Amino acid sequence: MSLSRKMVSIGEAAEFLGVAAQTLRRWEREGRLMPHERTPGGRRRYDLARLRPEGFRGPEAPRPTIAYARVSSHDPKEDLERQKQVLERYCARQRWTFEVISDLGSGMNYHKKGLKKLLDAVLDGKVGRLVITHKDRLLRFGAELVFAICEAKGVEVVILCQGEDTTFEEDLAKDVLEIITVFSARLYGARSRKSQKLLEGVRAAVEAAQC
Repeated sequence: MSLSRKMVSIGEAAEFLGVAAQTLRRWEREGRLMPHERTPGGRRRYDLARLRPEGFRGPEAPRPTIAYARVSSHDPKEDLERQKQVLERYCARQRWTFEVISDLGSGMNYHKKGLKKLLDAVLDGKVGRLVITHKDRLLRFGAELVFAICEAKGVEVVILCQGEDTTFEEDLAKDVLEIITVFSARLYGARSRKSQKLLEGVRAAVEAAQC
């Protein structure tokens, strides 16, 4: 088909672009693509040679979904696989195009490989939706900041379970122990008697809380 100054109806233009005529009417209302001429009777006419002018923004391809899974490094790896399966089944039922990113590490660690990959994709505008099983699977502290970044980037956040994770108390106790380990090492030195005594007391409290 020649594209040199060939004026066509809205139906032919829609067929050429692979969209519905209703879509062209909506693009006209939004100022994205205007008819190039109108007949005396008011009918739209489009110039095929100008249907894809520079700067014309057609419908954007939907951004993919990322499902993020994490368990503590203390947990069996089988727990991580079960969490990934839950996310995969949910996304598949929704018929979403998705990728699963996973981490094996503490919720206090902000430098995990999977988390950095997720944040880079969100900041680059390559994510349309984030799916997690529980809020604390993302981060122990700071998840709200990630959610705010997602909102600013137009990323929908789906949390499958709003209640606490079944391992919440155990994971929190281990995270608290990790925090105290770091700060006691800074205050007293990793091998000091004060540091070791403090950590022994915290470990005892953690074990008692898990009984």
